[in-house]
Amino acid sequence: MKDGVNGVALAVFIIFFLAVTVMGFLAARWRRSDEQSLDEWGLGGRSFGTWVTWFLLGGDLYTAYTFVAVPAAIYAAGAAGFFAVPYTILIYPLIFTFLPRLWSVSHKHGYVTTSDFVRGRFGSKGLSLAVAVTGILATMPYIALQLVGIQAVLDVMGVGGGEDTNWFVKDLPLLIAFGVLAAYTYSSGLRAPALIAFVKDTLIYIVIAVAIIYIPIKLGGFDDIFAKAGEAFSQTNPATGAPRGALAPGEAGQWTYATLALGSALALFMYPHSITATLSSKSREVIRRNTTILPLYSLMLGLLALLGFMAIAAGVKVSNGQLAIPQLFEDMFPSWFAGVAFAAIGIGALVPAAIMSIAAANLFTRNIYRDFIKPDATPEQETKVSKLVSLLVKVGALVFVLTMDKTVAINFQLLGGIWILQTFPALVGGLFTRWFHRWALLAGWAVGMLYGTIAAYGVASPTQKHFGGSSKEIPGIGEIGYIGLTAFVLNVLVTVVLTFVLKAVKAPEGIDETSPADYTADAGDPGVKTELPPATAGAVH
Repeated sequence: MKDGVNGVALAVFIIFFLAVTVMGFLAARWRRSDEQSLDEWGLGGRSFGTWVTWFLLGGDLYTAYTFVAVPAAIYAAGAAGFFAVPYTILIYPLIFTFLPRLWSVSHKHGYVTTSDFVRGRFGSKGLSLAVAVTGILATMPYIALQLVGIQAVLDVMGVGGGEDTNWFVKDLPLLIAFGVLAAYTYSSGLRAPALIAFVKDTLIYIVIAVAIIYIPIKLGGFDDIFAKAGEAFSQTNPATGAPRGALAPGEAGQWTYATLALGSALALFMYPHSITATLSSKSREVIRRNTTILPLYSLMLGLLALLGFMAIAAGVKVSNGQLAIPQLFEDMFPSWFAGVAFAAIGIGALVPAAIMSIAAANLFTRNIYRDFIKPDATPEQETKVSKLVSLLVKVGALVFVLTMDKTVAINFQLLGGIWILQTFPALVGGLFTRWFHRWALLAGWAVGMLYGTIAAYGVASPTQKHFGGSSKEIPGIGEIGYIGLTAFVLNVLVTVVLTFVLKAVKAPEGIDETSPADYTADAGDPGVKTELPPATAGAVH
């Protein structure tokens, strides 16, 4: 690791950061409407076409933490870290089946969040609240990890001083980045990350293209890279007494790998920020087209993962695996291009962090504030509350990063993935059938949440109880599998059994405000509108 501040890299980083800051504030005038509503501030007026949506979804799903964590997992454990590549491939056929339906019904009834849909479909404020709270809880540590990604870049550039430096001076660059993010998100809403996503994704593609060619040339080719990585993984890990990792998953880890990939694929578009980016598009055909071209990001992700092997071959030594790839760039690239790479990671944190905070704020405003605090809230009041809550969400994430160990942030993000998967039956199930009973869905959600939380507690270390992992032995099977998927199976079983019971005793079911035609209509179809019908406005949400 180089000593001191890398002045050239820092200068390039600051130039790009200032550029996207200006873009963030200018975005307030991009396709602006005078209407003060969550449709405008939180969904960009539902006006984005294919390419804007593609960049927005790519910037939203492939975050700075993805840039840092996926190759860091390869660096630490080998091919087991590649699970992120197949799961981002599995997800697109899945979302092709249900996202267009969600867009159509949301466009027809003016739904802004997944909880809005659940509330309208099942007529249950309790179920809607459960989905909203789960989304907010799962999103908070995800935002924190974007700030961790920025902090990793700043650490490698030598900005902020060492561990003995005054905490304010040490964290000042992160505080500045946070302040800028908060300001332009408050001002411009979803339009800011949508515009900045063009810069972020372009930079990432350039950096990956250069890295995958330039670094192997400097290291003697991929033969040498894989040979050195294989040698490193064959060494014993002092903490466990087992090999550090493997170039290919062993037989014992294959079930874990498969369940983690499948469970992660099912969970990805349950996150509120994924749905926010989806609902901002102007038609269901935009969504369908995006499911066919978004896999290009998976190609990028596969190449990105190889950087973990390159870091090993380059002799990168870091105490924190999250610093491995920024340090690789620092060591291998000229200073000016290292600055470009650091800017790609830094900007890659700003886009998803902005969308995530907007999504969490929309959930609070529509499904807590409006449903339980002020049912007669006007669109202007909703927008104001959502803006304020987006600031509070980012402040919470910042406090999380500054006051807790980074490992804790990672652990809670893993727990968030387990939690958000438990909303799948209510959301995706509701898009295709009204058969599930609302109380059964709520009970299934509670069982999945409880089991997932308890199972995740202490999984990393039997001697020190904490939320430290996401894989555990599956009861009755004996294989090690993804906790979230096991909890999901229990969730579905409870939901199905209780639905039979509740229907048998004729338990009251909520009113479904949707109709079958709502799930297939496009923006140009007759009768489709983007506000609530007069009979239900103010009462449903």
